[in-house]
Amino acid sequence: MSNSLRNKVFVITGASSGLGRSIALQSAERGANLILIARREEKLLEVAAEAKELSGAEVWVYPTDMGKANQIEDTFKKIIVAVKHIDFLVNAAGFGDFDDFFDQNPQLITNMFQVNVLGLIYFTRLIARVMIDQKSGQVINFGSMAGKIPTTKSAVYSSTKAAVIQFSNVLRLELKPFGVKVMTVNPGPVYTNFFNRADHTGDYVHNVQSFMLDPDDVAWQVIHYFGSDKRELNLPLSLAVMAKLYNLFPAAGDYLSLILGSRK
Repeated sequence: MSNSLRNKVFVITGASSGLGRSIALQSAERGANLILIARREEKLLEVAAEAKELSGAEVWVYPTDMGKANQIEDTFKKIIVAVKHIDFLVNAAGFGDFDDFFDQNPQLITNMFQVNVLGLIYFTRLIARVMIDQKSGQVINFGSMAGKIPTTKSAVYSSTKAAVIQFSNVLRLELKPFGVKVMTVNPGPVYTNFFNRADHTGDYVHNVQSFMLDPDDVAWQVIHYFGSDKRELNLPLSLAVMAKLYNLFPAAGDYLSLILGSRK
């Protein structure tokens, strides 16, 4: 086992499943101390037990709804009592809903922004202040290729991820003088339970098999850049290229997106 993350403290949101869980367990394999955050306590405890077995290091569990500011603040207060420093914040919490914009419930739209954007911003504000005082640390925010490449039935979800990407870009500039780094991870579709909620028909997962990523593979690539100056990680390569081409040729990009990207 590599000890490259030994004694490092990670705060991971969305840690009960999907990419958050994969990053937590692979960090544990490298000796990290973990602070795990998600809504479902029973799932968090399962991940915590597995992580502790892998690392033998400290693991804290804080059930938190990242869409509720009061819970975020309460969790932060517990964190700063439990640990003296924070090396990494991984914001992996979030959810999506793929449906025609005019059919989406307004409360669902609000909830998506509260969890994916506002909760992430509020929590990052609290943790980053600790990192500023330390003059070290790294924030890893999960955006999405959906925030770069438009597709139908994802107007709200794509908007939340575009907001995360731009927030991270500005935050990177503001934190640089304090020695705090910011990286955005923008994956395409990943085999997780995200689609249990987002994909109403089940057609989307079937139609994008060629772009699907394994969460453990994504986690491995993310961990590779912990502590680095990498500003953005876009996966897979095919979608990263497509995003660049979309910026260069937006009209053609819209046409191709309607044909290839609207498979939900």
